[in-house]
Amino acid sequence: MLCSRAIKNLNPKLEFVEHSPQKCPRMLLLPDYDPNDCEAGMRLLEDLTTNADQIQKQVLKEILHRNSHTEYLRGFLNDDDEYDDEEVFKNKVPVVNYEDTIPYIQRIANGEPSQIISAQPITEFLTSSGTSGGQPKMMPSTAEDLDRKTFFYNMLLPVMNKYVDGLDQGKGMYLLFIKPEICTPSGLMARPVLTSYYKSKNFRNRPFNRFNVYTSPDETILCPDSKQSMYSQLLCGLVQRDEVLRVGAVFSSAFLRAIKFLEDHWKELCTNIRSGHVSDWITDPSCRKAVSIILNEPNQELADLIEQECGGGKSWEGIIKRIWPRTKYIEVIVTGSMAQYIPTLEFYSGGLPLVSTMYASSECYFGINIKPLCKPCDVSYTLLPNMAYFEFLPVKKNNGGGELSQDQVHSNGGSGGDDKEEIMETVDLVNVKLGHYYELVVTTFTGLYRYRVGDILMVTGFHKNAPQFRFVHRRNVVLSIDTDKTNEEDLLKALTQAKLVIEPLGFLLTEYTSYADTSSIPGHYVLFWELKMKGSNGLLPELDTFIMEQCCSTMEESLDSVYRRCRKKDNSIGPLEIRVVTHGTFDALMDLCVSQGSSVNQYKTPRCIKSEEAINLLNSKVVGRFFSQKTPFWEPFRIETSK
Repeated sequence: MLCSRAIKNLNPKLEFVEHSPQKCPRMLLLPDYDPNDCEAGMRLLEDLTTNADQIQKQVLKEILHRNSHTEYLRGFLNDDDEYDDEEVFKNKVPVVNYEDTIPYIQRIANGEPSQIISAQPITEFLTSSGTSGGQPKMMPSTAEDLDRKTFFYNMLLPVMNKYVDGLDQGKGMYLLFIKPEICTPSGLMARPVLTSYYKSKNFRNRPFNRFNVYTSPDETILCPDSKQSMYSQLLCGLVQRDEVLRVGAVFSSAFLRAIKFLEDHWKELCTNIRSGHVSDWITDPSCRKAVSIILNEPNQELADLIEQECGGGKSWEGIIKRIWPRTKYIEVIVTGSMAQYIPTLEFYSGGLPLVSTMYASSECYFGINIKPLCKPCDVSYTLLPNMAYFEFLPVKKNNGGGELSQDQVHSNGGSGGDDKEEIMETVDLVNVKLGHYYELVVTTFTGLYRYRVGDILMVTGFHKNAPQFRFVHRRNVVLSIDTDKTNEEDLLKALTQAKLVIEPLGFLLTEYTSYADTSSIPGHYVLFWELKMKGSNGLLPELDTFIMEQCCSTMEESLDSVYRRCRKKDNSIGPLEIRVVTHGTFDALMDLCVSQGSSVNQYKTPRCIKSEEAINLLNSKVVGRFFSQKTPFWEPFRIETSK
């Protein structure tokens, strides 16, 4: 049950703000409650959102109280400053990007004390899918942060129980996977945030509750071989099909890869079910043992049923509902770049709701969807005010009416008059305005201060006093299939390397654009190229297949580590494709864009195309298609040692 003292302390506003940081009970910022008690969970959610402003102020006081003597904060705050004063903090501590934090994180990764940025020991680094210098970003994490994530996950349960009946009468078939990790010179691990959580005692020793029962044994989730893990989890999900009430994965792309995997392996899975034995190539000992316990004995009837649904040339439309008939919803992220998978999910779902429950990142867990059965296009997230201290940089549409750009407000002169420092004016959580766009800035318990996450959000409403946001897009990202995030600069660098292959042959690349093709599984990057020969009048000679495939491979080798890992290790991105179009195609594209409202004076070729009409136009002009014939080189990223 939710501790009555926690409810008492969260409800009365006066009592809440009277607590000093030294006396503030930890339960105010990280309340403990029984996730089986959904009524208590909903009361807690109401308390958190009602007292959003007070909780935010207390969160900042607590963070600054803990970390006031860190090297980072002492670099901006003087000894005579009121270290827990909100205005002093905002005036003296700058808003920063990842590049500003790299030196501090690098030093800790190389063995210097955590006190550089955090009074609490840094226990590991969480690798972000965003990149810097071609390598994943590393975010600091602490032991307490795992408790905060557990609290966050537990808050999802009462919300789902409110909207969907009977979730305690079956299991969830959630396909969860771990990713590669490395050990830094300091001995601390660096790994993706979900890998960190699945490997933690918080996940492995999670107390039994009636909503947290999975068809996948932990051993299958923790299997380092992604193919063995996928096969084993699907086999367990099929054997327990009558108990499955909900299915899902974290990302839409991962869930669709599982469907494609089932499409490729259903015959072998049926053979295992029919014989009662796991395939010999499942060699991970823990995984094999766990699956064998669930498989238990031959089941001819189940094997025949799955064979009937999957085989015989039948359409796979609605296959989820047909194989797992008790399923109430599919839980996957369908916002941001994952929205491109919605039509494919709907094809396979058989009309099941697509539920996107949470908004989180490597930096911090942010908010939950308190109306989980809404349409994917209406998904908004209510930020939980005890997760971190949130600020928002206003953004606006540029003169072209397209991309969102940073709205930098004013410069503030220093005491000397010459040393001018730009102050980015931010808006507090409770003061954002309906319909406005913002970039999210966080100060966390783990050592990030006024950190620009890079997510652009739009305010869609309020729940009590806590705002609700729709995720719009990642700043500067133009292409994404899975956890990869390729921006325009990355794309141009890769393209520049590919041009070196064709330019000695007399080819000129006159225009290009791109899009993420998710019509197949896995999806892949598509580049449209308009080429000409030097000295020609637009006539293009026959293209050499080997040379063009080399261009594809060169581009892939030039993209960042996350993309190359998804291609080589995870198999979550297909081979990059170049489609060569006829001379004049990009003039036709400009005509189309101008006819739809773009200014001819301000028009510039978009480097990523999302309009279906524009993609159809480009495809109608294609004269050659070429794919990368080899996977790019990848190895776990290295940590540079201090010089």
